[in-house]
Amino acid sequence: MRLSSLVIPLAAFVLAAIVSVFAARATVAVVEDRSVDAVQEALQDAGHNWVTVLGDGLQVILEGEAASEAVRFRAISISGSMVDASRVIDNMKVVDSAGIAPPDFSVEILRNDSGVSLIGLIPALSDRAGINARISDIAGEDLPVTDLLEAANYPVPEGWDPAMNFALRALAQLPRSKISVSAGVVEITAISESAEQKARIETELRRTLPGDVRLDLDVTAPRPVISPFTVRFILEDGEAQFDACAVSADVGERKIIAAAREAGLTGPASCTLALGAPSRTWPDAVARSIAAVGELGGGTVTLSDTDITLVAPQGTVQGLFDRIVGELENDLPDVFALEAILPATPDAASAGPPQFIATRSPEGNVQLRGRVSDETLNSIVENYARARFPGTHVDMGTRIVDGMPANWSVRVLAGIEALSLLTNGSVIVEPDSLVVRGNTGNEGASAAISRLLIDKLGQSETFEIDVAYVKQLDPIAGLPTPEECIEQITVLSSERKITFEPGSATIDAAAQSLVDDIAEVLKICADLRLEIAGYTDSQGREEMNQQLSQQRAEAVLAALRMRRVPTARFTAVGNGEADPIADNDTEAGREANRRIEFHLIEPEPIEEQPTALEEAEAGTPEDTQEQPAAPTEADPVPHEATVEHAETGTTDEQN
Repeated sequence: MRLSSLVIPLAAFVLAAIVSVFAARATVAVVEDRSVDAVQEALQDAGHNWVTVLGDGLQVILEGEAASEAVRFRAISISGSMVDASRVIDNMKVVDSAGIAPPDFSVEILRNDSGVSLIGLIPALSDRAGINARISDIAGEDLPVTDLLEAANYPVPEGWDPAMNFALRALAQLPRSKISVSAGVVEITAISESAEQKARIETELRRTLPGDVRLDLDVTAPRPVISPFTVRFILEDGEAQFDACAVSADVGERKIIAAAREAGLTGPASCTLALGAPSRTWPDAVARSIAAVGELGGGTVTLSDTDITLVAPQGTVQGLFDRIVGELENDLPDVFALEAILPATPDAASAGPPQFIATRSPEGNVQLRGRVSDETLNSIVENYARARFPGTHVDMGTRIVDGMPANWSVRVLAGIEALSLLTNGSVIVEPDSLVVRGNTGNEGASAAISRLLIDKLGQSETFEIDVAYVKQLDPIAGLPTPEECIEQITVLSSERKITFEPGSATIDAAAQSLVDDIAEVLKICADLRLEIAGYTDSQGREEMNQQLSQQRAEAVLAALRMRRVPTARFTAVGNGEADPIADNDTEAGREANRRIEFHLIEPEPIEEQPTALEEAEAGTPEDTQEQPAAPTEADPVPHEATVEHAETGTTDEQN
């Protein structure tokens, strides 16, 4: 009994001790796991995935290779923030930096009226304070210096110091610039005040450039202001050159150089990009003026602002000179004024009288060349020509010349009016004569022109009319006869055919072009009486074939009407399987019988009816009254007669 009283308390103490030990171990394990997890998570969030975290009781052990001492220290700091710093055991190593390539050191320096800023990465051994001091001296006391540089503990690369020193010297000369510095290379982009300053800066920088530094230099200068804005182009003995050339844009320069090369320029050429162009149309005026020199075969053209002076080669034919100068005057933009000079020659008196020439081509284009007395007459001539030739292109090539005869405007306008009575031709107006030549479709045109000139110029004036009547130009006499129209349709349908979709009256898409051509012929043939006859083969019931042929003939009539052909005197007739032109027992024959024909309807001749006196003399009035009335001229001939007496055009079709 005594023994049991001692064993039970002892056993209780032993059991409590065992439970305490196990509880302590469990608690330590929990604390250890939670500490490791917390540190590991914090390091990963900070980007330190290279660290391995181990737990040993309450201690946290860090292992791994850090890129640098700074990285190792940051890993320890992060771990110490999660657990007590005394519990962190550092077993990390630092990678030997001797085997790591240094970074690319570079600095960008920006200087403007707001100050100087620096950004980039420099070696830690660089004299950063000295760099900032030199830049502060360059900027002055009133402008701030913003230093955003970072340093790295690596050796200074070769060429870094001379490049940086040269960049700082260049910065002192360039108040508006951007300078990029790297080992052995300096890139400078700057703006200068003028072209002269630009040249001076470029020369000075290249002169002081160290031998082991490469320089990329881009200095721009504002365009100079040129007044007067000038171009002078000379073409002499086949050789062309510019004495001066100013332009406001690269596009204009290319246009001017292209015109010069077209005129004969062969060598290299360029124009000065400058400010001060008198108009945005400056390149057009210059190019057109140079082209005029090329057309003359030589000479000089000078453009000074809006004044243009064209000097032709001595000996240039007066007519050629007037034509080219007239075209140039009318092509130039309104803001420019042209003075054209034809140097006098010893036989200048043989140059001939002044002329005004108006021509009208067979296509209807009108050209006006020669001399007019002033700007007012020039404008009147252009407007009068456009009124006389509506819808026609009028090409003005007139030239304004002082000293023209007093009645010159009357003679010029009369010549234009005479030309409007011709289909094509020309009118030559001179002080003492007027010549009209050309073709017309009006038989009375010569007489009308003669009356016009007598009325406008007077009976005493001299003029010559050489106008030929051409029947093909006569809008009435030149029209084809009804027989000729049918013949043209026959020719069109000899190789093509009007086809329909199978079993319907819808014209096939492939046949639309033939219908178009037939419509064009019928538009010319006015007041034509025409029968459009439809035919089928013998397949199917006769009644159905007749209905189908009628529908197809009406479909062709409707198609012509849609093409604006006058169809009031056209008739659509369906003949079904009647009048076959081939054997219906073969496929080829049936295809030939499925067709559309165009028949010309001719009126029957009117029979002369005897008068009452003639009937009395003949003694047969009763017989006369019993005779049926003869058909009138308007009554159409029955279909059989039409086929017998008509010109017939046949166009095949399919069912």
